[in-house]
Amino acid sequence: MTQNHTPENLDDKIILGGIHLELTDALKSIIREKVGKLLRHEPRIIRVRVQLDHDKTKGSGEQFVAKGLIEINGPDIVASAASEDAYKSIDEMVHRLDRGLRKRSADRLNKRDHPHGIDIGAGVPKTA
Repeated sequence: MTQNHTPENLDDKIILGGIHLELTDALKSIIREKVGKLLRHEPRIIRVRVQLDHDKTKGSGEQFVAKGLIEINGPDIVASAASEDAYKSIDEMVHRLDRGLRKRSADRLNKRDHPHGIDIGAGVPKTA
């Protein structure tokens, strides 16, 4: 059940935005490449929204904040990461989204194996 994600299909599933900065073609291609890997992992993803924010506040210096939201059946997965480097914040944000997908998958499998949350060993006396 592997879906083939063409560049046109990726453009339909990935929404990019820049806050206080103009996204260059290099940034757009890196984001598409990294988010494309997430789409290959999980075919049920409806859409991925990515925003890159350039924060130039006086106290903290320049920071890039990458925010990602995966729209999927059930609760959405949200992650963000901040760094002085735009590419580093994108990498960390994608890594956190990937962890969220893995956790969601593990939780689904666990719920399938134990649908009522019953602890198998509860109530059984231990023998010495």
